[in-house]
Amino acid sequence: MRRVRQVLGGPLGIGVLVLVVVAGGFGLYWFQPWKLWQDKTVEEALPGSVRTSAPPATASTSAGATTPAPGPVTLAGGELISHEHATSGTVKLVRLADGSHVVRLENLDTSNGPDLRVWLTDAPVKEGVGGWRIFDDGAYVSLGSLKGNKGSQNYVVPQDVDLSRYSSVSIWCDRFDVSFGAAELAKV
Repeated sequence: MRRVRQVLGGPLGIGVLVLVVVAGGFGLYWFQPWKLWQDKTVEEALPGSVRTSAPPATASTSAGATTPAPGPVTLAGGELISHEHATSGTVKLVRLADGSHVVRLENLDTSNGPDLRVWLTDAPVKEGVGGWRIFDDGAYVSLGSLKGNKGSQNYVVPQDVDLSRYSSVSIWCDRFDVSFGAAELAKV
């Protein structure tokens, strides 16, 4: 017993203790396990348009009067399937009245996690483990951090993105390079 106290109280024991504390702190930061029990709900309405420096589009009538351009139009959509974590809800690609585009997640329900992103991708959506890690293999555009793991929310698509190149949306965990869930974008 005396030998154990000498080792634990000596420089080697203190060094091991410091290493364990540092490794534990890094592990907690990296995995953020508390997020599995924390939900963040975000409920956003579908915007009429995304603010830009240009005035809103208008259409001319035969009498010469102008009327506002039509409201939001859904161009494509699909149902989210589960990958690494149980995920459900719908995804829509919407053109707003001003010509801008948003990806809309509706009734999203997934796990919270570290460094979650919404990606517009060219990857096919595959069921099962084979579909978990394919979304960073080809072209993708990050639309930003996931605002909440539950609810309905909008993600602005940059104007320079060629939407014809992308066919799916993934809730992507950038820290672990894995999809929490994804949806194929079928044209409406």
